[in-house]
Amino acid sequence: MGMIIQISNYIIPFIILFVLLYGTYKRVPTYEKFVEGGKEGVSLAISLLPFLLGMIVSISIFRASGAMDAFVSLIAPVLSFLNVPPDIVPLALTRPISGTASLGVATDIIKTEGPDSFIGKLASTMQGSTDTTLYILTVYFGAVGIKKMGDALKVGLIADFIGIIASLVICYMLFG
Repeated sequence: MGMIIQISNYIIPFIILFVLLYGTYKRVPTYEKFVEGGKEGVSLAISLLPFLLGMIVSISIFRASGAMDAFVSLIAPVLSFLNVPPDIVPLALTRPISGTASLGVATDIIKTEGPDSFIGKLASTMQGSTDTTLYILTVYFGAVGIKKMGDALKVGLIADFIGIIASLVICYMLFG
């Protein structure tokens, strides 16, 4: 274990040093290219801010308004019939939208139910089995100016749905 820690402490500085030395060997103006890359990074970060802010505000309003709880209450009979715990629905709904929001929901579930409970294991499995599809499309596609994202949205949401179903099935098989 100690050797892995030592390697991880030195790998990034080694890679940076290697790139700088190789660039210098190839007669590339490394400092100028570094500054140019930094400028591009800052401008990209600034262009992402409106998208990030919009996502964060939307999710906060949806959760704080009680709309999430009302929706879960509305579909509770269907969830009961399908043997889906209603407590997992907020995670399933927020995961495709925002990783941070879904991590907060998963943390709340684990705090309330416990990490070794079925719902805690299901939340952890679901968190790892799905992705932040809408976040990715909004932020990254928006940042580079891609307007037509219909097919990517469909495929991403289908993959999220399959991840949700798979996490339910696997958790019921292993823990249920």
